[in-house]
Amino acid sequence: MTVLQIVAFAELIGCWIVWSLGFLAPRRQAAGRQPVVAAPVSRWGILLQMFGFALVWAYVRPVGFQKSAASLITSMVLAPASVALGWSAARHLGKQWRYEAALIQDHELVQTGPYRAIRHPIYTSMLGMLLATGFAWTWWPMFTAGVIAYLAGTEVRVRAEDRLLEGRFKETFVAYRSRVRAYIPGLR
Repeated sequence: MTVLQIVAFAELIGCWIVWSLGFLAPRRQAAGRQPVVAAPVSRWGILLQMFGFALVWAYVRPVGFQKSAASLITSMVLAPASVALGWSAARHLGKQWRYEAALIQDHELVQTGPYRAIRHPIYTSMLGMLLATGFAWTWWPMFTAGVIAYLAGTEVRVRAEDRLLEGRFKETFVAYRSRVRAYIPGLR
């Protein structure tokens, strides 16, 4: 194992820890706030996303497998950027943050911070962390399968959340959705 591999993997683990810590405050803010309306179908999306992460973390690789320097450096750039995006998104979402798609009584349509540019920036940060993990750790067939599973799950979750938000905020959300991409700027 090269020094770059060790540094890239250590940074990746550190970034995963820091990324996870970014959700502690929103979780505390959301504690006790019962959802008024939920979309249970989003659980399927969560399951698919988790399967995608399991695939990129799986230790399935051919003998002698190594990541290129370019791949490791890509990971080292993506992970911290994803952490920053995740923290910012969680902070702006605050009390409204949930694991599954749901709206609380006094739910607001957040359009500040990263939500000005991306409707679901937490999913963008999760995608960034998935890609960073893949670039630092994963054999390409597992990486590809992981990305596909993650994107399928994210599509389920985005559609469920968008339906809830449109039901609550009507034309305001429709206008927001028409000008702001879901989770991949420029694509969706």
